[in-house]
Amino acid sequence: MQIKDLKNMLLGSMTDVEGPVPATTLEASQQSPPVPDDALIIVPMRGTVLFPQNVSPLVIGRKRSIAAVQLAVSSEKPVGLVMQVRDQDEEPGPDDLHTVGTVAEILRYLTAPDGSHHIICQGVQRFRVREFLQGYPFLVARIEPYEEPEVSSKDIEARVITLKQKALDVLEQTQQAPSELINAIQSITSPALLADLIASYLIVKAEEKQELLVLFNIQERIDKLLELLNYRVEVLKLSNKISEQTQETMGQRQREFVLREQMKAIQKELGEEEGNTAEIEEISKAISAAKMPEEVEKQARKELGRLQHMPDASGEYSMIRAYLDWLTELPWSVASPSVIDIAKAREILNEDHYGLDKIKQRILEFLAVRKLNPNGKSPILCFVGPPGVGKTSLGRSIARATGREFIRASLGGLHDEAEIRGHRRTYIGALPGNIIQSIRKAGTNNPVFMLDEMDKLGSGFQGDPSSALLEVLDPEQNSTFRDNYLAVPFDLSHVMFIGTANVLDSIPVPLRDRMEVIELSGYTLDEKAQIARRYLVGRQLENNGLTAEQCTITDRAIETIIQDYTREAGCRNLEREIGSVFRHVAMRIAEGIAVKKQIDSEQIPGILGPKKFESDVAMRTSVPGVATGLAWTPVGGDILFIEATRVPGNGKLILTGQLGEVMKESAQAALSLVKSRAHELGLNQELFEKNDIHVHVPAGAIPKDGPSAGVAMFTALYSAFSERIVQSDVAMTGEISLRGLVLPVGGIKEKVIAAARAGIKTVMLPARNQRDFEEIPEAVRNSLRFIWLEKVDDALKIAMEK
Repeated sequence: MQIKDLKNMLLGSMTDVEGPVPATTLEASQQSPPVPDDALIIVPMRGTVLFPQNVSPLVIGRKRSIAAVQLAVSSEKPVGLVMQVRDQDEEPGPDDLHTVGTVAEILRYLTAPDGSHHIICQGVQRFRVREFLQGYPFLVARIEPYEEPEVSSKDIEARVITLKQKALDVLEQTQQAPSELINAIQSITSPALLADLIASYLIVKAEEKQELLVLFNIQERIDKLLELLNYRVEVLKLSNKISEQTQETMGQRQREFVLREQMKAIQKELGEEEGNTAEIEEISKAISAAKMPEEVEKQARKELGRLQHMPDASGEYSMIRAYLDWLTELPWSVASPSVIDIAKAREILNEDHYGLDKIKQRILEFLAVRKLNPNGKSPILCFVGPPGVGKTSLGRSIARATGREFIRASLGGLHDEAEIRGHRRTYIGALPGNIIQSIRKAGTNNPVFMLDEMDKLGSGFQGDPSSALLEVLDPEQNSTFRDNYLAVPFDLSHVMFIGTANVLDSIPVPLRDRMEVIELSGYTLDEKAQIARRYLVGRQLENNGLTAEQCTITDRAIETIIQDYTREAGCRNLEREIGSVFRHVAMRIAEGIAVKKQIDSEQIPGILGPKKFESDVAMRTSVPGVATGLAWTPVGGDILFIEATRVPGNGKLILTGQLGEVMKESAQAALSLVKSRAHELGLNQELFEKNDIHVHVPAGAIPKDGPSAGVAMFTALYSAFSERIVQSDVAMTGEISLRGLVLPVGGIKEKVIAAARAGIKTVMLPARNQRDFEEIPEAVRNSLRFIWLEKVDDALKIAMEK
């Protein structure tokens, strides 16, 4: 039988182990009682099952097992091999073993040079444990051996044929089975022997082999074995398929490697040796480290492949290299740890800015929403106000309060769409737009990004930049912002955009609609004085190399500079004038003329020269035909003088002072209203027919327009015809209708602040503008008297002197 060949092959393979050790039993086994004839020495096995008629080498490591095996060898008795229930048991007892095992003959006992013990066993027959005996240094049990019956039937023969075929299929898939095993399977006729041989060599779990050992019925055993073989065949087929696919892939890579090496050799012979291998490897590592989105990384790898096969001297090489540098240096996955602390943010805003209470409150609300919903689409803020009121510095404070990077891009005079979206790579010297450039400079994908001077965007034949900003400032679109240079989407949804502008009118309506407008008006005298003391004085002392001990400036001196040398809504000119004062002191200290200097209001004219701005009260002469109006300008509010006079003529209206169309229409409407009410106002109708009316607004070099001077024009015309004087401390604003109604106007806050700054005591405003009263600073509200006008007749009752 071919089983002998397998046995001889296994025994031959063990002859390399150092010769057999004498079968001497341990001292404990010599003193143990003899083993009864119906009993068997039991050797527990870890994860190993030996089937009858099969030969297997085993390693014996536990002292009890070594003693049992040596006693069996010395007494020429078989042993019972039983698998443990749990492999982790070091000293298994009767309850830790299966009840069915295999009687085995020890063919050879060897000791290796490292001291380990080996045996070669051949299974004889199955047995069932009846009971374990006590008093032995190892396990001994009475057994019930199982004699395998000779069975023969059509069902068994059919199963045997199927079993052989499945076994040969497994061996064919394995491709490493010895030929002796194949011959043995083909030649065995005994169903039991065939099943045990196949089960012995089948690669399955030890528990499944134990299940086969327990099946004494041959038909059930073969059915179970066929089930395991079918599963094994499918696993091997799938494994071989995967292996073949892997081999094909490896073969393709090897082929590419060989071709690449040949290409290098050819280029070397042609003097075109490729020296960019290290550079390519460096870029590849940079792409991996950038953690780009899958779509972007795919594009980067594609461009890297093109770069790899391109000579260094090629013009396109540098272009692709620059493109890959941009891709790898953008912060695709780098974000600042934005921790929003509302209390800290409030402290920072109060530290950096004086006043602006409503603005600060809105910013804190904005940050609170960001904190509670970091992934939400919060509004994009736009600060609108005259120059110098702190719009840009508010953005810096927001960045400091949130712990983010701050970047600023000035849009003033921008007229090329490519400045926003970038140039396409087809152009020489192409670059990404300002948005991507600033993000790269910031190094994070969630900075505070200030778009400055949005109202000064231009447009030309290169495109409209304001239209390009529509995608940038739309939370629904900017998560996939696509720069023309990059040609891949970049997520701008984490960026906190803040816009600034001086006026809203010049911002396109669709762009304005995407932002929440926060208006910043000009500062009052008290606010400017506080800002100067808290921020400007210290900054200018440092800029001019002075210390607080060397130079001080009184509060009265600061107020003198504000009133007589500046006329602005913000504080930029104020800071310049304070700097001029400190430069004068620095020169005297540097010359050694003075060591310490205190600046008072009396010294200001000697340093800054004569007053730059006359008091507005000096311009308000007590003559008929002059009324004081209030105007709004991009740099804040201002007062406006309306002068009217009558000269001999035929009733023409003459308008001067560079007035816009709307303002001219206001003058015509005011004159028509005065004419229509001449009788009610006590005016002689003949005066309108025999005189020309000349209306002039001083500062004629400055363009003026808008409807809000209607009330002042009506009052000035009435004063000119009635020869009654308008009170010098009264200012007014409002649009008029031909019915005599006073209509609401804009810029109330700025106009009222300008009136207070000019020394006005009474302000007349349209009644429908009472909704704007709360926006006026409290200090200004307390210093003025407010008259709310429904009709123009109400203005005459208050404005005219008694």
